[in-house]
Amino acid sequence: MKKLVDNYKRHINYLRVSITDRCNLRCTYCMPFEGVVPLTHEDVLSYEEILRIAKIAVKEGITKIRITGGEPLVRKGIVNLVSWLSRLEGIEDLSMTTNGILLSEFAGQLYEAGLKRVNVSMDSLNPELFKDITRGGELSRVWQGIEKASEVGLNPIKINIVAVKGLNEDEILDFARLTLEHNYQIRFIEFMPVGPENGWHQDKYLSCMVIRGIIAKRYKIEPVAEKIPTGGPASLYRLEGAKGAVGFINAISSHFCSSCNRLRLTADGKIRPCLFSDEEIDMKVALRRGDSDGELTALLHSAIFNKPIGHTITEPAFRKCAREMIKIGG
Repeated sequence: MKKLVDNYKRHINYLRVSITDRCNLRCTYCMPFEGVVPLTHEDVLSYEEILRIAKIAVKEGITKIRITGGEPLVRKGIVNLVSWLSRLEGIEDLSMTTNGILLSEFAGQLYEAGLKRVNVSMDSLNPELFKDITRGGELSRVWQGIEKASEVGLNPIKINIVAVKGLNEDEILDFARLTLEHNYQIRFIEFMPVGPENGWHQDKYLSCMVIRGIIAKRYKIEPVAEKIPTGGPASLYRLEGAKGAVGFINAISSHFCSSCNRLRLTADGKIRPCLFSDEEIDMKVALRRGDSDGELTALLHSAIFNKPIGHTITEPAFRKCAREMIKIGG
């Protein structure tokens, strides 16, 4: 099997595919208060175009694909796309990131179509605070989605929490306690300065070291010794006697750029070698002017070649990238 290796000897085997910039929530850290102007139908890659890029990527060595958005479940035909992607020879892991609002409706169909697992974004266990953060979301619907996903076999379920100082830091222990009774991966993600208007400020930044310290004061926690294939960039720990695990994604404080294995495909057809870099390779233009598979493959390798050694959002600069998160893909 082929391998994609960049200039810094990193093995690139993971493609995150955003299929829409539309969402049924308006999370404060993902988009500005007034929202964003959505892409037109013509601007968004068709499923056929996504599949063509995915086929080329898998042929070159991509083995993991994650479907993201926006909210992927708001796009019509999503189950068909999952079915097509799951049948690509060479795909070892096909997953999705969702806000969970529509998950109870789609979980069974997605599993039957070949989806392996889901990540669910849920930044508060308090229904009122959750509604404030998401600007209208119903927490009960997310829990229904998580329960249905677990029931049909979309496991392990990962619950993502963007930790923001002064907002949800008092819920850290409540989230950690979920792992005592459930085989969830509860993953705390450092609030990142993605996009010019996502409300990020250094005063709101909460490092994973601080979060882990809060949990360690109350519970005995130990690093997860066994290798978890779907662990991703999270450093995993287990509370004593817990069924699940707690993960920490140190995107800023102790970034994992040296082991980054991913590319991102935006909904409007740009390959983004790094989340925090504004450099992009336009695949949509090439697709629509009739470029051959060989020419598209060359563009993919160009993205690998241009993958930076690391991001530049560390102290003291904390430089923000130009696109909002919803325009990049989660």
